[in-house]
Amino acid sequence: VQLQASGGGLVQAGGSLRLSCAASGRTDNIYSMGWFRQAPGKEREFVSAISWSVSRTFYADSVKGRFSISRDAAKNTIYLQMNSLNPEDTAVYYCAGQRKFSRINHYSEDGYSFWGQGTLVTVSS
Repeated sequence: VQLQASGGGLVQAGGSLRLSCAASGRTDNIYSMGWFRQAPGKEREFVSAISWSVSRTFYADSVKGRFSISRDAAKNTIYLQMNSLNPEDTAVYYCAGQRKFSRINHYSEDGYSFWGQGTLVTVSS
């Protein structure tokens, strides 16, 4: 499975951005997909995830109510709509996928087998 993330950029505080992540290859191997982010000098952290079959969603407390994850099944693509952005949201955002029949953990990067390249989100104050 290959993942291609896009949509990062520079935005002012209070603004919005939408990230996309398109999956290709053996997408039938995907159980769920999610987003992680890594800010400068910090460890990578979970942001949000969505299950592939029933579109159940998961969010980190820090983004609940501001970010929304969704999926377009026909395009094998997930989206992360990010609203009310603040400078603390500045990070490289990575999309990732969990493999079917693996040990599922939506919140830990250890549960993800597939990773896309990062896309940089910069929020200016």
